[in-house]
Amino acid sequence: MKVNLSYGRKHLPIEVPDNCTTVIRPSHLRPLDNVEVSIREALINPVGTPSLRSIVKPHHRVTISVCDITRPMPSSTLLPIILSELDHVSRDNILILIATGTHRTNNYTELRNMLGDRIVDNYKIENHNAFDRTMLEHVSKTPSGIPIVLNRKWVESDIRITTGFVEPHFFAGFSGGPKMVAPGLAAFETIMELHSFNLISDPQSTWGITKGNPVHDEIRQIANQTGVDFSVDVTINNNKEITSVHAGDLLSVHEMACIVSKTASMQPVNHTFDVVVTSNSGYPLDINLYQSIKGISAASRIIKNGGTIVCAAECQDGIPNHGEYGRILKSRTSPKELLEMISSGDYNKHDQWQVQIQAQIQMNSRVYLKSSYLSDDQIRSAHLEPVDIIEDTVAEALGRAGQHATLCVLPEGPQTIPYLISS
Repeated sequence: MKVNLSYGRKHLPIEVPDNCTTVIRPSHLRPLDNVEVSIREALINPVGTPSLRSIVKPHHRVTISVCDITRPMPSSTLLPIILSELDHVSRDNILILIATGTHRTNNYTELRNMLGDRIVDNYKIENHNAFDRTMLEHVSKTPSGIPIVLNRKWVESDIRITTGFVEPHFFAGFSGGPKMVAPGLAAFETIMELHSFNLISDPQSTWGITKGNPVHDEIRQIANQTGVDFSVDVTINNNKEITSVHAGDLLSVHEMACIVSKTASMQPVNHTFDVVVTSNSGYPLDINLYQSIKGISAASRIIKNGGTIVCAAECQDGIPNHGEYGRILKSRTSPKELLEMISSGDYNKHDQWQVQIQAQIQMNSRVYLKSSYLSDDQIRSAHLEPVDIIEDTVAEALGRAGQHATLCVLPEGPQTIPYLISS
């Protein structure tokens, strides 16, 4: 059986045995018949708020939060229509803010690819920086004591608009919605609290759960407490085409988009598997190893204890070099030692959450990585095992598992989140 794994901007074909293989894909949703008309109708007839145009007055300072390069958000399609509804506002009063969280700054070429030439040439655009104190303002604290420190220009705006891409998220439940405020526009200290060892360790901090998920509960609290005037969330299919658009009240809109996303992306399975092959949904989601832990996490939901996960992720941006993820991985000799270090009460480092999730998976599974941009030494330094030919690694893993071994393939990686029916 031939299966095409999403990989970079193309596909990576692999051959897998017919008799023991299950392939799980997202339910393919048709794209909207007329995307521009659907977006405009959503802005004119939103859920729970007046229309966007009527909310925004000519003198208002408007800030729009948009996804960074690590998300396949169709901003170049969405933003021109949103901005056309704001044509009564001076362009000098409109700021497009890239919600990077703790990710790196998006460069000029990436901004053009993400937003489109017309937007870049005619509007003010800034990358959020969670580490630059001059960009940040302390607003208050959540009831649980998390400091709310957000981008100063966002806080000082008269009108705050979020635009999000909604898909299952491996510890926040779903992306988009309130995540476009925090962690997207939050300070490092706020993000660290939202990604603490205890919150990440909670069983409810996982794919597809928002209410009762302690990470998402805090994210939602911050957005509620600080205020969003208008929100637009979209869902997309595996061809990155818009399948639904929802506009208006932040939480109502996000809940509606989550229902659509869950229907397409979360697929039930009857049993666990000895071997799971996954991707990280191709570019831009597999831009680096840090992001690719999501595909590994999706596979871990259906792997047998002691099973083998093989992830194909191009990783053109490397480990990456920015952030602390790579350095944390190198600081200890095993996943067990990494978990012990991170769980200590005084440990507090950027990107520790990604290492924590990776290490938790590796306590129960062997994890292999196929990458075109990482060397074998780089992969081993990340505590993973390098793969040259996926078919050979799969055959070896099936052989170790015995005569009745089973294989599952997730060609679109975290765009398909399997879950056990019994769970």
